[in-house]
Amino acid sequence: MLRLARDDDRSATLAEGDGWTLLVSRWNRGADVTVTAISEELAALVLEEATEGAADEPEPQPENVTMGFWYVSPRRGPHRTTRQISAGTWEEVRPNYTAPVADAMDRLMKTTPEDISGRLLLLHGPPGTGKTSALRTLARSWRDWCQVDCVLDPERLFSDVGYLMDIAIGEEDAAGKGRWRLLLLEDCDELIRGEAKHTAGQALSRLLNLTDGLLGQGRNVLVGVTTNEDLERLHPAVVRPGRCLARIEVGRLTRAEAVGWLGHEDGGVGREGATLAELYALRRGTSPTSLPEPRGDAEAGLYL
Repeated sequence: MLRLARDDDRSATLAEGDGWTLLVSRWNRGADVTVTAISEELAALVLEEATEGAADEPEPQPENVTMGFWYVSPRRGPHRTTRQISAGTWEEVRPNYTAPVADAMDRLMKTTPEDISGRLLLLHGPPGTGKTSALRTLARSWRDWCQVDCVLDPERLFSDVGYLMDIAIGEEDAAGKGRWRLLLLEDCDELIRGEAKHTAGQALSRLLNLTDGLLGQGRNVLVGVTTNEDLERLHPAVVRPGRCLARIEVGRLTRAEAVGWLGHEDGGVGREGATLAELYALRRGTSPTSLPEPRGDAEAGLYL
C-alpha cells in the first residue's frame, strides 16, 4: 500500500504491484475500484482479486425507482446521493385524486420526450392533497427516459450560483447519457408567488432561466415545483403560456369520491369533501381536526 486517506465517511487507498496500480475509494454506500496495468489480462486479474467477495447492490424491485437527492454539504459543497424510493403505479394511486386532477395526471404520466413543450411542471394546492405522492409515481412512470432528482435546499440553490451551475450541468446516473432530468423543488411558495420579484431577488429569474433561458439551453432539464399557493397568487411569469409542461391544481376529493375511497357511507366526511391526508386519518380512526404532527408515518407522511 502506497497511500491511505480517510475522513468521516470516505476513504481512499492507493496500492501497487509488479506492473499494476490499484485505487480503491470507499464511502458509506459503496466503492469505486480503478486498476491500471501493463496488460489487459493483468488488469482483469488484479480487479478480480481486489473485488473478490464484494457484494453487488441488490437488483431494484419493480415497485422502486432510483431518485437522486441534491444538497450542499458543509465539507464537500454541492453533493448528490441516491436512494431507492417505493412508488405505486398510476393505476394504483389514481383513485387518490379528484376526477379533474386524475384526468390531467393521465396525460402527464404518458408524456414522452417527444411531447415536451414547456420545461416547468407546477403542482399547486392545499397541504395533504397528494402532490408529493404524484411526483413519486411520475418518477416511476418516466424512469425509462428521465432521471429524477429532488433538491433538498431549493432556497440555497437559487442564491448560490456555483450550486446552481453544478445542478444545471448535472450528474448522470448509471442509466447512461441522453436522458432527461427532472429537478423537484418542493414547497417553494416564497419563490414563485406574485411578490417574489421583490422578496426573493434574483431567485425567480434564475429559476426561469433554468427552464427556458440561456442556462437551460442545450440541456434536457425539467423543473418540477410544488406549492400550497392559489394560482391567483403565483407570479405571472411562472404561469405564462408556453412555460409550463403542466400546471395542475391538486385539490380535495369531493364528498362522493371521498366516501367511495373509504369504502363505506359517510365515514366522517364533511360536505366539502376531504384531502388525502384526512382520508388516511379517518381510515386509522383519527380525527382529521386533531391530527398530531407527522412522526415518520410512512403511509401518511408521503402525502403531506
